Amino acid sequence: QVQAVESGGGLVQPGGSLRLSCAASGFSLDYYAIGWFRQAPGTEREGVSCISSSDGSTYYVDSVKGRFTISRDNAKNTVYLQMHSLKPEDTAVYYCAANLLRRSCSSDYDLRTHEYAYWGQGTQVTVSS
Repeated sequence: QVQAVESGGGLVQPGGSLRLSCAASGFSLDYYAIGWFRQAPGTEREGVSCISSSDGSTYYVDSVKGRFTISRDNAKNTVYLQMHSLKPEDTAVYYCAANLLRRSCSSDYDLRTHEYAYWGQGTQVTVSS
């Protein structure tokens, strides 16, 4: 089955850190721009960050800028999302996916969910004391 497989979520206190992993099953991550998204109960799925396949450039939405870092290890076919200074409002199911239309990512325009495929089941992140 062709899909991304997310892991690394859990329960963490405010101010804590987590590292999420996105492993590719059935495809090569290095060919696509890869995005991380999140969805809290009762809300739409929103883009968080993405990384280009072309030059490794990255983009972050304002709410996570300076706290989250996206990276990729092509040898392991894995993309990571390192999250620091977590806040209760970061609580959500986090997903990764591959952009089938573009290999670069530099703005909100490149985080439109309809361009992404190979969605995984997601990993739950809960930030609570």
